[in-house]
Amino acid sequence: MKVGVIGLGTMGMGAALNLLRKGHAVTGCETREAGRADFIAAGGAAVASPSAFPADLEAVVVFVVNAAQTEAVLFGESGCLPVMNKGAVVLCCATIAPEAARALEKRISEAGFLMLDSPVSGGKVGAHAGTMTVMGSGSEAAFAKAEPVLDAISTKVWRLGDAVGVGSTVKMVNQLLAGVHIATAAEAMALGIRAGADPQTLYDVISESAGASWMFQNRVPHILAGDDTPLSAVNIFVKDLGIVLDQARALTFPLPMAAAAHQLFLAAAASGHGMKDDAFVIRVWEKLTGIALPTGDKG
Repeated sequence: MKVGVIGLGTMGMGAALNLLRKGHAVTGCETREAGRADFIAAGGAAVASPSAFPADLEAVVVFVVNAAQTEAVLFGESGCLPVMNKGAVVLCCATIAPEAARALEKRISEAGFLMLDSPVSGGKVGAHAGTMTVMGSGSEAAFAKAEPVLDAISTKVWRLGDAVGVGSTVKMVNQLLAGVHIATAAEAMALGIRAGADPQTLYDVISESAGASWMFQNRVPHILAGDDTPLSAVNIFVKDLGIVLDQARALTFPLPMAAAAHQLFLAAAASGHGMKDDAFVIRVWEKLTGIALPTGDKG
């Protein structure tokens, strides 16, 4: 299958490499020259602009940050759909608001293409292992056309119905939980450190106790290592929890936990840590209380 992947970042590169491994003809699109060079070295083709994609692509997988970027890479001045043959399927993998997904589907359909609302979960590890979870919604035709792509990049595809927007709704709920769990994990570790507990021992005990969560066990090791390299950045949860809260306001639905977590991520971003790993929302407590965070190998 001839596939284009827009965005060769953490998630998109993993997806593109797995598509290559499954024998697909893959063209990646990335503004960064280094990203293009890495993908070409792996055996793929790469372009700097979506409008430079081959016209005969059968699927386009979009791994950008938000709805505005998704719209731009598809329909903008350098968008790919105006130069492509009709009938391809577009997999929209960014975390966006459900109404934004529905608006995109209308434009994509009117342009002569299929759309799958297909946000993903699994992080860098899942993307590179080809084990992501896809929260998909869209027409049977879109699922059928996208099936070879889904088989290459994921091990679990949730078919959530024909209506575009359902996939984004489910991902929104996932991000509510993920953001709150990360913020709570950071809060718990900060409290333990302030009270005098050894951070590594605290992590080990909680990981074997009822208070553990997937996010606690996944993110706290970043804190223990003192490694704020962004596998998922603080700014992602500024955006994603913002989407959650906007949707809740539209539904007149209170979300006190999500709102508090959003404020913590905003505080971390305002302190200059927006592009750091999301576990380093713990630096809000570091700044407020003067706790000494582990430095790991960096110390």
